[in-house]
Amino acid sequence: QVQLVESGGGLVQAGGSLRLSCTASGSIESINGMGWYRQAPGKQRELVATISRGGTTNYADSVKARFTISRDNGKNTVYLQMNSLKPEDTAVYYCNAYLLRSGSLWAQAYWGRGTQVTVSS
Repeated sequence: QVQLVESGGGLVQAGGSLRLSCTASGSIESINGMGWYRQAPGKQRELVATISRGGTTNYADSVKARFTISRDNGKNTVYLQMNSLKPEDTAVYYCNAYLLRSGSLWAQAYWGRGTQVTVSS
């Protein structure tokens, strides 16, 4: 069994900050890419940011210069520091990890259950 558990969501005023965390646990051999996605009501899930095992990052244009993704490989944890939050950042934020389970032959993607971020104007 592999689990991804997010934390850190909540309600914040526009211009404020939040830090999301996501920890992968279970029978994990290795974790490749990790990332954050979000889904607002009535919209499709979209990429927010990704980070490779080596630290290469990628961001959606809408969050560049405001959000920072990082990871701690020793803790199987990925973070998302969100600054200068806007009402349009309101969504459920999902953690994603592309990982190899112990005993498996190939890696696959796993998702957390999501954490709500609400930004009030």
